Amino acid sequence: MDRATSILDSWQANAANWIATIDHGEIASRILVTNAAIVQTILHYPIESILDIGCGEGWLTRALQEQGKSAFGVDAIPALIENALQKGGNHYAVASFQSIVTGAYPISQHYDAAVINFALLDEEETESLLQRIRIVVKERGFVFIQTLHPLVIAGQEPYVSGWKEGSWNGMKRDFVQPYQWYFRTMGDWVRLFSLAGLEVVQLEEPVHPETEAPISLIFVLRVK
Repeated sequence: MDRATSILDSWQANAANWIATIDHGEIASRILVTNAAIVQTILHYPIESILDIGCGEGWLTRALQEQGKSAFGVDAIPALIENALQKGGNHYAVASFQSIVTGAYPISQHYDAAVINFALLDEEETESLLQRIRIVVKERGFVFIQTLHPLVIAGQEPYVSGWKEGSWNGMKRDFVQPYQWYFRTMGDWVRLFSLAGLEVVQLEEPVHPETEAPISLIFVLRVK
């Protein structure tokens, strides 16, 4: 089994646990910092329509709608999209990165922006999606990416890009089927964006209010 399939299988197996985790606010860093950080960053830019890629159970899509944005969410896991539809109405669809890239999932419009919030987990699928992001985003449109801050890894193990363990570490519920996920250094993120024809226009580093350590990176990119 390849790593991309392993990641999807794990998320499918843990969909109910993930939904309960989000519904009960069990990831402190999201509640304290990263949820608000990605919403506020997006709101600083002149966009009306946005595609939430890898939306999970759809919280970010709904949060952006509450701010007056025309937001639509897609995710590869049917159980997560089913839950999103129950919570937020007909603003979600099942679509994997691969189906977007290949055109198997038909895009009904070009959006002002796309957001990918903690959803870039595989090496090759991340590269393919960013290289083909023009399928969904207008010319000179924006791409917002939030991911784990590299210093979190640098404080624990060698600071090199590569596959990492620990996908469900720290969760309160009994998650199963852990998977490997692909970590990139700051330099490798920037190189990837350059190869994909994406210009970095802003970089945010949300900080934990108690530890004062960076938790995540938010890249604001523009399609060249």
